[in-house]
Amino acid sequence: MTESVVKDQPGAGRLAHAPSDHPPVPRAKVGVVLANLGTPDATDYWSMRRYLNEFLSDKRVVDYAGWKWQPLLQLIILTKRPFSSGKAYRSIWNNEKNESPLLTTTRAQTEKMTARLKALYGDDVEVDFCMRYGNPSTKSVLTRLKEKGCERIVFFPLYPQYGSPTTATANDEAFRTLMKMKWQPYIRTVPAYFDHPAYIQALANSVQEAYDSLSTRPTKLVASYHGVPERYLMEGDPYHCQCQKTTRLLREKLGFSKEDVDTAFQSQFGPEKWVGPQTVKHVAELAKQGHKHIAIMSPAFSSDCVETLEEIEEEIRDSFMEAGGETFSYIPCLNDRDDHIDALLRVINNELSGWLSIA
Repeated sequence: MTESVVKDQPGAGRLAHAPSDHPPVPRAKVGVVLANLGTPDATDYWSMRRYLNEFLSDKRVVDYAGWKWQPLLQLIILTKRPFSSGKAYRSIWNNEKNESPLLTTTRAQTEKMTARLKALYGDDVEVDFCMRYGNPSTKSVLTRLKEKGCERIVFFPLYPQYGSPTTATANDEAFRTLMKMKWQPYIRTVPAYFDHPAYIQALANSVQEAYDSLSTRPTKLVASYHGVPERYLMEGDPYHCQCQKTTRLLREKLGFSKEDVDTAFQSQFGPEKWVGPQTVKHVAELAKQGHKHIAIMSPAFSSDCVETLEEIEEEIRDSFMEAGGETFSYIPCLNDRDDHIDALLRVINNELSGWLSIA
């Protein structure tokens, strides 16, 4: 273990042989950053507009040419959408803490991960979280960790399945921050964990617990993932394939038949063709086919957010019930479940290999 920092001793830690007038330098540590999508600071028009502008201006999210997209975004979309998005966020807002559920849950995940990593590595590790859009920003967190002495950083986008609009843009933002640093920390980005046994087991545990609590067993489990344009699949983005594999592994772990579990995709917008089937339409079709009792989950989200708590619990639920469904059971995301944190810990420990040794 490296020596602790002595604040009044210049050069303590990394510069043990520095001259006496050298400014204090913290001892070397390893940082772990949990990165999530993002959240508006509030639900009012201007807070929503700032957040949506940052999000929808990202070329990874909407890759149309700027001269086509930006006039449409600035003059039409951002004059209307902040109102509807603000309403959606208000319906799920954590009023007690005055923040979005995504922020609440990501903080809880970070606190649990901090405790687990501290137990393994002591003070040699610093854990924090950041958001790709909104606050705390990627830049502020990576800068803070560097100032604390983190010469090595494990950067963990919390997306089980790799996607250009999610994993890639999170990594891009981390690299953009490093580009402006005179002294860059070494960085490892965590790969997708869509087929990690511990992640699949945690998903299966959440399904089994939900089924055990229901008086009527669902005749269909729908795994609903965030959608992407079909063009992304054709251009080499592995997201769609990884979603399909996650569903298959989950089904096999549960011992369900192929007829018991469907894969669908939500949150579609714009004129081009997206991967399907579309969740909101698919659940209605299931009801018409006689599946009156279904369960639905979102394996692509590590934390419940507006896409699950509002879109699934309201829009998609309504679609199913209006088509004749009777029981619609939403199975929450893994959030800060202990088995989820343990799964993430296993992924992180693999990336820490060679950097830290268990105390």
